[in-house]
Amino acid sequence: MEETRTYEELRVGFTAAVSHELRTPLARLLALLESASLPGADGDALLAQAREQVEEMSELVDDVLFLSELESGREVVALGSTAALPVLEDVRDRLADSAERADVTIRIEADEEVELPLRRRMLQIVAENLAENSIRYAGPGSTLTLSARAGVLAAADDGRGVEEDELARLFERFYRSDRARASRGTGLGLAIVKHVVTAAGGEVEATGGPGHGLTVQCRFSMSAPSSVS
Repeated sequence: MEETRTYEELRVGFTAAVSHELRTPLARLLALLESASLPGADGDALLAQAREQVEEMSELVDDVLFLSELESGREVVALGSTAALPVLEDVRDRLADSAERADVTIRIEADEEVELPLRRRMLQIVAENLAENSIRYAGPGSTLTLSARAGVLAAADDGRGVEEDELARLFERFYRSDRARASRGTGLGLAIVKHVVTAAGGEVEATGGPGHGLTVQCRFSMSAPSSVS
């Protein structure tokens, strides 16, 4: 009975958080539509901004659905091992445009033989969310290094960093520091990283500080049994 009550409280809290996060882009979208009806309005510019708000809501819905699939057991996380280098290179290439716009350089460090105990799609989701977090928040002129070695996937940037008392909260759903709230993002990226990694029997840790960048390490037990396909 206590377990049911706790689950219900978490469900209600999560629903309220999603509703709150959707209100901001919806309010912005409404304001943009109202502005478009004013005399002399720049329709093209307002349309571009409105499209950004719709994309933000779409990203949030996609992230919420993915988390829901993970929690309901519909997504198989660990299924054998995946070579890390090709996945990291693919993530770098996929995010090249957004990294260039943010003036963030992405470096890859991984030997060809390094494998991590995740399905390819899960490894790509983890690496992509780690990279997107740095692209959004590290700051112009920063360098992000995505690296992999036996049992460890890491994302380390030399950007602005975060307050030390905020490090442990980075993996909470919808948590964003005051600085991060001014940037676009669903607030679910690192929560997804933690959920995938822990579901595969691993653990995550964030280190750094103001002016010292941010490093997120995902550590896996390479001895964990693989799932059967």
